[in-house]
Amino acid sequence: MNMPSDNPNPYAMQPRGAVPTPVVVTAIVPARNEEAVIAASIETLSRQPEIAQILVVNDQSSDATAEVVRNLVKEIPDLRLLETGGLPDGWVGKNYALWVGVQQATSPWLLFTDADALHAPNSVARGLQIARERQAALVSFSPEQITRSWYEKALIPFVYLRLAKKFSYDQVNNPALPIAAANGQFLLIRREVYDAIGGHRGVAGEVLEDLVMAMRVKRAGHRIWFGSGKGLVRTRMYSSFRTMWEGWKKNLYRLVGGTPWAVFREVEATLPWIPFLLMLLGLKFPFLLFLGIVFLIARQTIYGLDLGRNHYPFSFIFYYVPAAFLYAGVLWASYRSHAKGRIAWKGREYSIGAPESVK
Repeated sequence: MNMPSDNPNPYAMQPRGAVPTPVVVTAIVPARNEEAVIAASIETLSRQPEIAQILVVNDQSSDATAEVVRNLVKEIPDLRLLETGGLPDGWVGKNYALWVGVQQATSPWLLFTDADALHAPNSVARGLQIARERQAALVSFSPEQITRSWYEKALIPFVYLRLAKKFSYDQVNNPALPIAAANGQFLLIRREVYDAIGGHRGVAGEVLEDLVMAMRVKRAGHRIWFGSGKGLVRTRMYSSFRTMWEGWKKNLYRLVGGTPWAVFREVEATLPWIPFLLMLLGLKFPFLLFLGIVFLIARQTIYGLDLGRNHYPFSFIFYYVPAAFLYAGVLWASYRSHAKGRIAWKGREYSIGAPESVK
């Protein structure tokens, strides 16, 4: 899932496939202050022969996002720029932007993706192929994560490894099990199913709209497919510590279960409190210090094996201790924010109630 790279857009120079392909997808990109990344994302979408429309929905950006897109419209005939206007009560900004885009979509399939997502030329084709083979109404890829700073290399893989334990691909893709998940950075859904479950209007105030939409599709009796986007989609989610902290603070509490007990279980399971307790006692009893170090190395090694199984560099093992404490810290901050009923993201503050995922 995580393939760091010095090239921010390794897909940019790959050519459009020469084989004729049915044009059956509308790509919808919500954009709020994305001037630094949106051009690269649109360029990779424009190389998808299955895409009939690329609709970028400008969500009241205060930077040059709209200007960047307008310049690209001149070069990409299938690209359109839409505006949200004001944000209605009860809506999360991203959800409303996607809803605005859907109203202008004309294709039988909808692709919801983010302004910082980079797509390989075959990402949409692969999604449609999986939909046909698995008879799935919704296909979602978990993108490879580009990480450059130490805090990204520490926290982001740690979070995704914890989520992999909760949202196993095999369990999500099993139609006999109720568990469902999706990633809004690449979410491909059949339009008729989207409309039948109420679309984004039905998840208007949900912070985790991708997860809840997957739940609704599965509850309605349709198949979903969720898997790794390695080699298909990649993204650098956060470019600063502040945005990384705010992003996970917004989402993490609900992702782990949305209850105080779920937070307690996560903190108890992830903090290496036994090794540190032994090392503290080792200040008086040297053998316990040695034992604590052995236990810590053992936990770090287990983490390294998990990294390898999930396509992360084994070298990220050295970020284990700061990762565990960053994870516990942002999870606690996320819990506190949700307990107060208010979350902040991209210059907006939202009042939130109980998530559908835990109702």
